[in-house]
Amino acid sequence: MTRWSVVVKPNSKDSSLSFDKDLHAYICRVKSKPENNKANLELVKLFYKKEKRRIKIVSGLTSKKKMIEVLE
Repeated sequence: MTRWSVVVKPNSKDSSLSFDKDLHAYICRVKSKPENNKANLELVKLFYKKEKRRIKIVSGLTSKKKMIEVLE
């Protein structure tokens, strides 16, 4: 079981996923607004598309800072 920190930036122009070494966290930019779980769903889809790994949001469902668990 692996857990990673993620900082979500909703309402971005483009969707992207990158790792910030200074923050020791992934930066996830999503186009969706943080309403009705849309940004969280886009985060999960983007992570799977880029990393080919499924994830589960462990904490921070309503926060920009989240903890995710990698499901292998």
